[in-house]
Amino acid sequence: MGDIEAPNSNRPHQNVLLSVLPSKEFASSRKGMLLIAEVALSFISFVCFAASTAAAFVTVPLLEFLAALFLMFAYSTKFNERFKGFLWPLMDFLRCVTASIIFFIISIIAVSKYVDGSSKAAGIFGFIATIVFALDFYLIFNELATFLKQGGGESNEEPSRQQDEFSDSDSD
Repeated sequence: MGDIEAPNSNRPHQNVLLSVLPSKEFASSRKGMLLIAEVALSFISFVCFAASTAAAFVTVPLLEFLAALFLMFAYSTKFNERFKGFLWPLMDFLRCVTASIIFFIISIIAVSKYVDGSSKAAGIFGFIATIVFALDFYLIFNELATFLKQGGGESNEEPSRQQDEFSDSDSD
């Protein structure tokens, strides 16, 4: 009689899997969708490059896949809010800029130099990844520019008050 498993014995395995996946609210956000697209496109181009004669370019998609996967994990678990010493937006911006430039270069080489189908597919997925990474760094740049135009918070208001007090004392 003790051999029958409880109907909810499968439940702990599902909780472990769900804790690794990003939350639904993060996955539906703009940053979440961009990071998921970057992870997927980097992995697809990695597989295509690994199966092609252009296997020398396999390192770039693999590194970008791992970096995007790490940042997706960091943003979805709010890991970036616990470690404020890192400049997360700048690190993400530099990752996206370098990824878009390098993906563009290796995609041009893969499409123009190699004739096998998997090299061409890797090049096409690389071009799509270039667009996604470029869109991501454009949006990050706009957010950073808006933040800097606002003065980065309250630190900009104190010097303006000091200037006003200084100009009031000059007029006396």
